[in-house]
Amino acid sequence: MTWRWTRSRTSRAERAAGRNVASKPSNEAPRPIAELHGVGPAIAAKFKALGLVDEIDLLFHRPLRYEDRTRITPIGRLRPSTTTLVQGRVTHQEVRFGRRKSLLVVLADDSGQVVLRFFNFYPSQQRQFAVGNAMRCFGEVRFGPEGYEMAHPQCQVIREGFDPPLPDHLTPVYPTTAGLGQAKLAERILETVDRALNGSLALPDPLGNVQGLGTLADALAAIHRPAATANLDALIDGYDPAVQRLALEELLAHHLALARLNRARAKQHADSLIDNTGLVDRLLAEFPFTPTGAQTRVIGEIAADLSGTRPMRRLLQGDVGSGKTLVAAAAVAQAIGAGAQAAIIAPTEILAEQHRENFSRWFDPLGIEAVWLAGKVKGKARQEALEKLAAGAPLAIGTHALFQEGVEFDRLRLVVVDEQHRFGVGQRLALAAKGAEDTGRGQSRIPHQLVMTATPIPRTLAMTAYAGLEVSVIDELPPGRKPVTTALIRDDRRGELVERIRAQLAAGHQAYWVCPLIEESDLLEAEAAETTWEALKAQLPDFDVGLVHGRMKARDKQAVMARFKAGEIHLLVATTVIEVGVDVPNAGLMIIENAERLGLSQLHQLRGRVGRGSEQAACVLMFKPPLGELAKARLEVMRETTDGFRIAERDLELRGPGEVLGTRQTGMLRFRIADLARDADRVEQVPELARSLKRADVDVLIQRWIGDSEQFADV
Repeated sequence: MTWRWTRSRTSRAERAAGRNVASKPSNEAPRPIAELHGVGPAIAAKFKALGLVDEIDLLFHRPLRYEDRTRITPIGRLRPSTTTLVQGRVTHQEVRFGRRKSLLVVLADDSGQVVLRFFNFYPSQQRQFAVGNAMRCFGEVRFGPEGYEMAHPQCQVIREGFDPPLPDHLTPVYPTTAGLGQAKLAERILETVDRALNGSLALPDPLGNVQGLGTLADALAAIHRPAATANLDALIDGYDPAVQRLALEELLAHHLALARLNRARAKQHADSLIDNTGLVDRLLAEFPFTPTGAQTRVIGEIAADLSGTRPMRRLLQGDVGSGKTLVAAAAVAQAIGAGAQAAIIAPTEILAEQHRENFSRWFDPLGIEAVWLAGKVKGKARQEALEKLAAGAPLAIGTHALFQEGVEFDRLRLVVVDEQHRFGVGQRLALAAKGAEDTGRGQSRIPHQLVMTATPIPRTLAMTAYAGLEVSVIDELPPGRKPVTTALIRDDRRGELVERIRAQLAAGHQAYWVCPLIEESDLLEAEAAETTWEALKAQLPDFDVGLVHGRMKARDKQAVMARFKAGEIHLLVATTVIEVGVDVPNAGLMIIENAERLGLSQLHQLRGRVGRGSEQAACVLMFKPPLGELAKARLEVMRETTDGFRIAERDLELRGPGEVLGTRQTGMLRFRIADLARDADRVEQVPELARSLKRADVDVLIQRWIGDSEQFADV
């Protein structure tokens, strides 16, 4: 922590806070941060790294915590573990030489004295602490070798005859980034807040004192300049009326943007895909089992969408092992039966290969060959694939390579995206654009879209992040599937697990051993997959132990996975690369080490790799004690239930929507104030509130909270 000092003049932010807010307003539009006083290109880039581009962003940048600098505490009343403002005179200073060079300054008032300790200082700074100088210092009090002391406090020299005024509100401390000091960030934010409060900055307030939560100005003042008596826990945790007021407005803006997108879809057209060839029935007849009731219901919902001319945008949710792929195959068959092309895209080559294998097994007997396109497809093979797609080959399966430049389709009318939250917004738009056409009648023709996820989406999240999509849920597992039993075991019982695996393999079954890292790391206390692989090979010499991880070449990974699926590899040591897309019914045991490092959704996905046959399967979560509260809560949830939707709800509560969905990849789901777990009740209130707004109010709210990212709201 660096030491800094300031002279006795007050900062711009403090002067802004104290000046007359009744000055004549200019009602200016919000300015880009790069145009603000004292912000050059380099500093503007630091602001942008925080997601702060203009003055509106500054207003909604919430403090992490607050400091009380509204009163000076007599030095004689200091207590350890408190953060306090003191004022006194320097009575002594010296430089100590020992294990670390340090500057010690004694500051005293009429009630006592405190030691100020600095480990990083310059001679020019040292001179500011000349004996006799008056100082005002803010820092955390602790008990040290010299008595009460403050390490690296923030200090201000007080000129003779001038006693700078104290702020009349708590001092906010904001999230920042390397290269952007707290002082500069706070100064820009508080200046902008002052402009908003005195009318210099145009900030319409369509909602006013909505639901008794106060006005927009009230909320900004309470968040950035709370009174010394404010309930800080409520402010920080987001339950204060000021935070709730902003959260409600943000949720409303999100709802309005999605409603606008839905209206815009009236100008979009999709081809009606009616299977006149009976291909869907022929496909379903190929399966040696009857689809579950849930699968049959969802197939019907999707079939109705594809038969219409309104572009389908449907989210297919289903827990691991529920049979989403079969449902997707029926949709693909309907599109192909209507003479159209369909494309299936997956985020990893392992998952894409799994789809290629399944769809080839199902569609080859029907005379339909899948065109395969992934990053590893090069040269002549790639050129042949491109030519087939351009000529109208009915089925394409691959990775992100499908929407790269140079890939052209003849009549792409259905896009199926698996594990869609793993794709960036721009990628999903690019694939949909491959089948887009201008009809010339003021309408655009776009493909139907089916997006699938094995990560159950909590209802609150679905109402916001996916409010523009119809949702189908496969809420029934195939008959004969037994819930996976889950146990928690400390890592010092590793030997017992090896013996359990030995018994499992000797009985003719297979197993997984999952490690979160690929190689040894000094920073993370986790066993590396390579190290574990070597150890298990030595401990289980009678069995074939394989290894797969993300740094292997794609062909090597595929070769290992093929051998495991064929039963040639008995125990597979892997990183989380096997999280999705691996279907080996004979694998009945999974060990996940360092399970406390993984999120609930990831643990649930991994556990879903076992229990895919009729035998009872087990998952062992191995952890390194002691466990933190969050890690303990996650592991307990995994032990208590295999219900993916219950797990998803708890995941939302524990981690928040940005983590559950992948904030960077959800486009518009960058909530600055709202928290979908905390503000679920507000989500329910939004639709009625939206109906009361005028068109101009809608424009204001969407631009304020969403801006240019509106186009990404539901991709």
